[in-house]
Amino acid sequence: MMEAIVMDTDGIARALKRMAREIEERVPAGELGIVGIRRGGVHLAQRLQEKLTEATRGEVPLGTLDIALYRDDLSEHSSAPVVGPTDIRFPVSGRVIVLVDDVIYTGRTVRAALDELVDFGRPRRVLLAVLVDRGGRELPIAPDVIGVRLEVPEGEQVEVRLVEAGAARDLVILKPRGQA
Repeated sequence: MMEAIVMDTDGIARALKRMAREIEERVPAGELGIVGIRRGGVHLAQRLQEKLTEATRGEVPLGTLDIALYRDDLSEHSSAPVVGPTDIRFPVSGRVIVLVDDVIYTGRTVRAALDELVDFGRPRRVLLAVLVDRGGRELPIAPDVIGVRLEVPEGEQVEVRLVEAGAARDLVILKPRGQA
């Protein structure tokens, strides 16, 4: 199988607009905080935060988590993990936190993000927003807000390419696992 485009720039924009509307309907603006999971969720969290700030006419706090040291499969990836910054400059306790990631697969990234998030306080509630739910969970973790749900065959992977991360244009690609 070659690469297949699942979503293009317009499809991603529509999905994010719908996701922001759904979050806005579920959470009062003053109680909301957005946290992107590095790397894939950070740019999507920024886009959602911009849409929610426009919709609510009030600033929605934005933060980022780097979960590298919280992963339960750390030893499988590398002996020296590359750790990026975690940056949450607003009180987490008592807020509804929307954790944002690009793709949910096994659930292990989200589990690690939840472990790290509680180091910053005790949220009133946590919602999970993902652009792509590809199925195949190993842990009982389910997203609350989804851009698109795909059935991805074994041996294939989903890749989200965003202009903020250096891509020529926004795309969601389905491709064989391990293909560069």
